Order: sequence, then structure tokens, then C-alpha cells
Amino acid sequence: MIRSLLAKKPDVVLSVSDTTRPARPGEHQGAWYNFISREGFLGKRDRGEYLESAEVYGHLYGTPREPVEHHLANGRDVLLEIDIQGATMIKRAMPEAVLVFIEPPSLDELSARLRGRGTEDPESLLKRMRASYDELKAKGTYDHIVVNDDVERASDELASILSSQGHNQ
Repeated sequence: MIRSLLAKKPDVVLSVSDTTRPARPGEHQGAWYNFISREGFLGKRDRGEYLESAEVYGHLYGTPREPVEHHLANGRDVLLEIDIQGATMIKRAMPEAVLVFIEPPSLDELSARLRGRGTEDPESLLKRMRASYDELKAKGTYDHIVVNDDVERASDELASILSSQGHNQ
């Protein structure tokens, strides 16, 4: 869905998060994540270099502050792919941020998608599904909800939300 949105709205910048988790097959440094050591991450966090950071499934994730602030200062929209913990921190730090909850069509479909990726062992899949159930309960705290039932339709809806907010029209 994000790839589709970025193709439709090339002025939108995808924030590249830092993480301490190992790269999955097909992931490349700097494309979707910056893979860094735990020590490096903690140092950056302690220096206030993250807009938000959280530990998820035993790995640290964070949104580097400088690139986001740079793009915003230059009039570009920045898309952050973050969880509920991160969204709460971002909204606190930047009340003008527009939060969009991406909802799976169903928990069964989400489970099938995660299994299809082949990146989760049974224990990890169970943890993710439990967390997803809890996350769904928090969707009402977001500004918008987009159901990701069809990639093109959902990315069109997300593009429409950006346009309706006066962003990159």
C-alpha cells in the first residue's frame, strides 16, 4: 500500500526508521530501515535524535528526527510507518500530525498475510496477532481509518486524506 501511495504522490517522503532487528530477506540498508546496533540506537535515543522510539518484540525502533524535520521545513509531507506507541509519541510531539490507522480487512486475513510473508515463527505470529487485537481497540484514537482490503483502493483513500488535509495537492 505504501509503495502504491508513493508512486501516486511522489512528493511524499517515506521516513526510514532505525531498528536493531536483523534485516529480513530482501531488505536493504536504508531502503525501509537503517539496521543499527543496540548500542548505537541507545546512544542516538539518549541524545534525543528520535522523534519517537519503542521496543517491539524485543527489538528497538525509532524515527530519526533530523530528516523528518528537514523535509517538513521544506514543505514536504513525511509518511511514518509506526505502531501505536510511536503514533502516540508523535501526536504528543507534533499535534498537527495526521494519524491514519491502517486496518486489516479481518484478523484472519492479517494472520494469512503474516504467514504468507514467511518471516514469523509460530511464537512470533501468536505475539503479533495478540498485539494486533489490542491495536485494533485503539484505532478510534486516530484521525482516520483506512481498511487495507485492496491495495489500490486503500492507497487512493490515503492519497485523498493527504489532499484533504491540504498536503501536496
